[in-house]
Amino acid sequence: MVVRVWHGWTTPTDADPYEALLKEEIFVGIRDRRIPGFSGIQLLRRVSGSEVEFVTIMTFDALEAVRTFAGEDFEAAVVPEKARAVLAHFDTRSQHYELRAEVRGRKGGTGEAASQGQSSDS
Repeated sequence: MVVRVWHGWTTPTDADPYEALLKEEIFVGIRDRRIPGFSGIQLLRRVSGSEVEFVTIMTFDALEAVRTFAGEDFEAAVVPEKARAVLAHFDTRSQHYELRAEVRGRKGGTGEAASQGQSSDS
């Protein structure tokens, strides 16, 4: 499994509108593309000094699915114009990681570790 991580920052005033844009338009648009191998997306938010930081974490089955989402230059950030209008600044490149292990609490499963084997994409 490949995990794609990206960061963007807004002013406090733009934080709620940006979050709504992500949830109501951008994430829906990504889901509706029905990219084979796209597993999901998470949104993190925190106040960081005088800004609000957002982190998106996307999961894919393989690097080829990331390329389908982002293009051949798969590390390039995918930031729609509407998002650029409210972001103070953002990462121009995304980071990609191979998921090596995951442990979930009892609510999400048995609480046992699930390991991922080596990917042929690395």
